[in-house]
Amino acid sequence: MEAIARQVNENSRTFGVALSACTTPAKGSPTFDLPDGELELGIGIHGEPGRERRPMMTSGEIAEAALDAILDDITPRNPVLVLVNGMGATPLLELYGFNAEVQRVLGERGVPVARVLVGNYVTSLDMAGASVTLCQVDEELLGLWDAPVRTPGLRWGM
Repeated sequence: MEAIARQVNENSRTFGVALSACTTPAKGSPTFDLPDGELELGIGIHGEPGRERRPMMTSGEIAEAALDAILDDITPRNPVLVLVNGMGATPLLELYGFNAEVQRVLGERGVPVARVLVGNYVTSLDMAGASVTLCQVDEELLGLWDAPVRTPGLRWGM
């Protein structure tokens, strides 16, 4: 199992975008200041500020920026699993719209997609935004992904 975990880790990249900061219970206020009309690119899942702040962008522009960062760091040789994850305050409809843009960009760049998962899986409390994760898979990892799952958060193949 350790070898599989290492393989997944080595073949996965994530990029997060915040449209608002999160409020942690310990602090009781937003973890960083993000004025209206701006977004933070490259944020951390625990509410850490990102690497760059920009004026608000369209979901297509955000998908391009996120995938530019990911694909600059990893060149998929195999199909990818795509996870579009909500940060906690982004409606599911907006996540599916963002996923459509992610799929468009991956298609334009010739990256084959094996599976897609969209939803709120690893959130940052009340942060508006999303992250996109790509995990390059081979037949073994794809078989493990497709195995039946029955957990409170995921169910398929049952």
